[in-house]
Amino acid sequence: MKVLSVLRVGLLALAALIGAVSMASAADGSISIRIVKAGFVVGGSAGDGVLTFQGRKYPLSVGGLSYGFTFGASETRLHGTVRNIRRPSDVSGVYAQGGAGAALGKGAQVVVLTNQNGAILELGGEQKGVIVSLDLSGLALSLK
Repeated sequence: MKVLSVLRVGLLALAALIGAVSMASAADGSISIRIVKAGFVVGGSAGDGVLTFQGRKYPLSVGGLSYGFTFGASETRLHGTVRNIRRPSDVSGVYAQGGAGAALGKGAQVVVLTNQNGAILELGGEQKGVIVSLDLSGLALSLK
């Protein structure tokens, strides 16, 4: 019984060490993206961007769909930080969100999103256009 307890504590310590080492190897980068969105009930978005990671620039493609109440069109430019990535391809994936918003002319945007690779986008920027939305949406980023 005592051997099992010591073994269990040893395994927990090893798991904690592995987790700490993997988190230590994660790095941050910066990102800029431009998204054009339009829709009537079902919306679509497309755009492009640039990831800057460890001194290199990587072009990005942006796409997405939304479903709910969406009416209008807008262009959004976002800039910010990508956290918890080990390599540029970690930023690729689907970022899901639900939200409500409206823009008439210009409006500010702030968003924090996470994908299946653990990449965290912290973005802020400006939205231009005429759009009203209450929807669920998915944003897909990929390296070009």
